[in-house]
Amino acid sequence: MLNRAATRLEVWGDPIAHSRSPQLHGAAYAVLGLEWSYGRRRVDEAAFAAELAGLDDAWRGLSLTMPLKTVAFGTAAARDRTAELTGAVNTLLLDTSGPRGFNTDVGGIVRALADDGITAIPGARIVGAGATATSALVALAELGAQQIEVVARRPEAVEPLMDLGSRLGVQVGAAAFLPSAYAEVPVTVATLPGDALVPDATADALAASGGLLLDVAYGHWPTSLSAAWDRAGSSARSGLGMLLHQAVLQIRIFRSGDAESPLPDEPGILAAMRAALEEPRAA
Repeated sequence: MLNRAATRLEVWGDPIAHSRSPQLHGAAYAVLGLEWSYGRRRVDEAAFAAELAGLDDAWRGLSLTMPLKTVAFGTAAARDRTAELTGAVNTLLLDTSGPRGFNTDVGGIVRALADDGITAIPGARIVGAGATATSALVALAELGAQQIEVVARRPEAVEPLMDLGSRLGVQVGAAAFLPSAYAEVPVTVATLPGDALVPDATADALAASGGLLLDVAYGHWPTSLSAAWDRAGSSARSGLGMLLHQAVLQIRIFRSGDAESPLPDEPGILAAMRAALEEPRAA
């Protein structure tokens, strides 16, 4: 059972200084009239278990970013469907019966694409085959994608995504990072680190046929891929939209224990959170 008196929350990861989550959550809690604190803490995989064990009953929940989503999955006593599918937890609700794990990245991607009017697609492309690619795959499947191409430097890295696609009824294929012709798709989701370098020729080839780009990176902008989309005159979105919407789902969880339960005056909360992202970033 959730300790209703608990008021402390943080985002953990390594690196963590770039995180905009404290601004987002702080803006939402102000609108909700909640006297909750939300900070950030640099925690790596080796330190995670000890840091978690050191939390007392004042703690309500945690947001997890890289590289902690897999270790948080293993820590959770119970998990939601998207966490089970992806093997990743980015939200821990610290119930007295044990931490409950959620993956709100999937919903964040779905809602970020909806901001651009994309609510149903036949197929898509994912660039990168790391941990975030699993969330992108589940999100694109929720939008109806039947065929998803994954562009990766190592073809063997795509195999787990192929297995996940089989479970979701989605055909997943692998493509190499080459300056060659790619099939037309309406959406590309890039899951590479923001500072990853993609050769211009390859990036331009991806941009020529990639539709809207949702690049989950936001700490480094523009990225190699977003710059290519700009050269092609195509639309590219940073990961701030995904960050915003996954944070709304986290706040639902922290408030009620249910990601599907809307917040009071959720449109007003979203507006306050968007405004917080536009403010100069706090040190």
